[in-house]
Amino acid sequence: MGKKEVPSLVKDEKLIQRRREEMVKAAVSLFKENGFHRTTTREIAKASGFSIGTLYEYIRSKEDILYLVCDSIYDGVKLRLQQDINGEDSGIQGVERAITAYFKVMDDMQDEVLVMYQEAKSLSHEALPYVLKKELEMTAIFEELLFKVVKQGELQLTEKEIQAAAHNILIIGQMWTFRRWALQKMYTLEEYTQLQLQQLLYGIKGA
Repeated sequence: MGKKEVPSLVKDEKLIQRRREEMVKAAVSLFKENGFHRTTTREIAKASGFSIGTLYEYIRSKEDILYLVCDSIYDGVKLRLQQDINGEDSGIQGVERAITAYFKVMDDMQDEVLVMYQEAKSLSHEALPYVLKKELEMTAIFEELLFKVVKQGELQLTEKEIQAAAHNILIIGQMWTFRRWALQKMYTLEEYTQLQLQQLLYGIKGA
């Protein structure tokens, strides 16, 4: 499933990108407060700083904006994660640093991640498979790191165990956002990260 094209009446790609970034920022705030279905395109346009007519020069529908929100969030998380992972890191410590970086991204993008998972169900049948594919791409980053550690002999895991561990890492990072009403009263991000590292890696390793 390839990237969904969102038609625009404007031909200037840089302007399209800037306007859509403004829409995404406004939409995240409104979707968080009111939900996708109770938010109108007129409200998004106003929060973005331009007219409803201008908004429809860059998208066709409110569903297009939701798709752009989800796509932007996944791209932002993946880019941040790749930037924070040092390609020279190896072994268990390299995986630790990658998980720590991922949890930090989840903390920085709490509102965006929460909105994405709450509202992704409203995506079209055309757009949803692409967004889910992006989730698997992020999981694959951790699968690759764990495969390298196994190859180096620091962990003894089967392929299926590696896949399960990678999904666990992704979900536990997201849990910091989903259950922030409880977790963030109990732990700092650093405390939460260290506890999860112990359970995710050293529990697996048996050390």
